[in-house]
Amino acid sequence: RRITGAEVPFEQIDCCDLQAMRRLFERHEFRSVIHFAASKAVGESVAEPLKYYRNNLLSFLNVVELMCDFGRPNILFSSSCTVYGEPDAQPVTEQTPRKPATSPYGNTKQISEDILRDAVAAHPGLRGIALRYFNPIGSHPSGLIGEDPNGIPNNYPTPDGTCIRDYIDIVDLARAHVAALHRLIEERGATPYEVFNVGTGRGVSVLELVRGFERANGLKLNYRFAPRRAGDITAIWADPTLANTLLGWRAERPLEETLRTAWQWQLHLGQR
Repeated sequence: RRITGAEVPFEQIDCCDLQAMRRLFERHEFRSVIHFAASKAVGESVAEPLKYYRNNLLSFLNVVELMCDFGRPNILFSSSCTVYGEPDAQPVTEQTPRKPATSPYGNTKQISEDILRDAVAAHPGLRGIALRYFNPIGSHPSGLIGEDPNGIPNNYPTPDGTCIRDYIDIVDLARAHVAALHRLIEERGATPYEVFNVGTGRGVSVLELVRGFERANGLKLNYRFAPRRAGDITAIWADPTLANTLLGWRAERPLEETLRTAWQWQLHLGQR
């Protein structure tokens, strides 16, 4: 509300509770849904797979089922580059084969994409897009919205021993959702179900990111090399050409600026 100056209706409901979700659909008229309701820590999913299968799949099944029941046409699904598994070549395109997921988290994203594809095929009028995120980082420039993630990825067969990812600014990612939602609403898709990579097209190692954070914020970080995080792959980055072309979207924010916003969010957390 402070950022937009607008009131946003909010209801706190467990998406795994089908009856509560049905009452939500009965109370509100809307034509489009963006589904973010999933647990998302790769390492945790290896340790607690049933939690991930129950939450990520049941919440998504309930939403898709209710959209079909109520005739709500547009769904935008928060997918992940983890659907590619450990790819044979970089960068990955939307035509890169999906290999076995290396974590239960990644597997829930593969299964959810399949659920959406099959539901769209079986229900005329339902349209869906799956956005395959690469690695979102940073926060809103105001420092008011962000997250506080934890992780220990290291010890990979890469030039500096740390895994390589495609780090995309969270604001750029939000803009991709707006572009994809317009495509759904305006029915511009060549088919009722589409997938798009959402990344920068550049691979950056964790150690490069740490050093970039230090430069961007004038700080010296304490860090250590730790055992590899369970379920992680060595390297992946996107070919975002399809999203650039069909969504009219591209990543714009410089990495250094993203890393500054990440620190501003941490400072905000410290003041709360």
